[in-house]
Amino acid sequence: MKQQEVGGRGQLHGLKVVEFAHVVAGPLAGSMLADQGADVIHVEPPGAGDAARAMGPQKNGHPLWFKVAGRNKRSVTLDLRQEAGRQVARRLVAWADVVIVTLRHSRLRAWGLDWESVHDINPRAVLLQISGYGATSSRADEPGFGKVGEARSGVVHLTGFPDTPPVHTGFSHGDAVTGLMGAYAILAALHRRDHDPDFDGEWIDLALFEPLFRLVEWQVIVHDQLGSTPERSGNQLAVAPAAVINTYQSKDGEWITVTSATLRSVRNVARLLGLDEADFTTAQQQFAGRARLDDGLRVWVSEHTAAACLEAFTRAEVVASRVFSAADIAEDPVYAEREDIVTVDDADLGPVRMQSVIPHFRQRPGRVWRTGPALGQDNALVYREWLGLDEAELTDLEEHGVV
Repeated sequence: MKQQEVGGRGQLHGLKVVEFAHVVAGPLAGSMLADQGADVIHVEPPGAGDAARAMGPQKNGHPLWFKVAGRNKRSVTLDLRQEAGRQVARRLVAWADVVIVTLRHSRLRAWGLDWESVHDINPRAVLLQISGYGATSSRADEPGFGKVGEARSGVVHLTGFPDTPPVHTGFSHGDAVTGLMGAYAILAALHRRDHDPDFDGEWIDLALFEPLFRLVEWQVIVHDQLGSTPERSGNQLAVAPAAVINTYQSKDGEWITVTSATLRSVRNVARLLGLDEADFTTAQQQFAGRARLDDGLRVWVSEHTAAACLEAFTRAEVVASRVFSAADIAEDPVYAEREDIVTVDDADLGPVRMQSVIPHFRQRPGRVWRTGPALGQDNALVYREWLGLDEAELTDLEEHGVV
């Protein structure tokens, strides 16, 4: 048996997941599970497939993003607009431990993939439903995207400098965090299933703005108790600014982040800059001297190369780093030592490098055993061997464009 047919052997080996979810948030939740060994079936419409297959840079006509986003999964095609397709979907739900959906709420009901329908089919299933505004809100049926979720969460309001417009991060931040929290929620529900003899399924209802909203721990209580609204403050933390935290450009054009939040580490910065440490003994002195430290670092870094700066920071026990690009990551020894980048054989491109399975489990690690599969690559395996469709059934579905 070829390696690409084997599947994962990590912490979640034997867990069965089916995702009726496209693009980023839902599939990323599935990816987290697949990386740790779960059998994840990614259901896509025949013909076009998941929209993520056409997104981002390409090489020789092959989109690169989906090679990572779809890795470690099985791809099957299924037309949910046809009743025959919905019948197969119900069989997939009955097979699964976990169902992930991102369709609009009304469409889930119409296609029998809402909570009530999933629970009727498989009373012990865990359903993760991701939507723009949550299934219980008055806007439950409106479409949603991660960037709108970021904007609603409060994070974008806090990102940027006071005199510039609010800024989104340069990747699918809201979607990614939602996917990560979705995977965490699934595992929480499965833990209860494994320990509660009366487990009656679980419906995880997650809106795209909620995970980032949860992670900014202080914004609600500060507004509630102090009546103030935290504002953008550049590279500083909006409500707990450190004495030293900013980015500085070196003599050779590199950008370096320097951060010091403890009394000792700030004194290390003062010593490096030739300032009188007696002026930075207490937290109050350090806070009052923030501008002096910031200006001093800006000048000092600009007069030295990045390599010289980092060497001096290390000697002085000042925590700092170059602002890494993808090229820096590819060459960094710590990434290599951590085995955070792996090489995987791809049917279209040959050997490709991508992130390894993170987090690392040292006793029974997950692994990347395949890149994102071709559309419908696993139809025969899933439908015939896993669901038990006979040859005549599968042929009929193929002839009618259902799969």
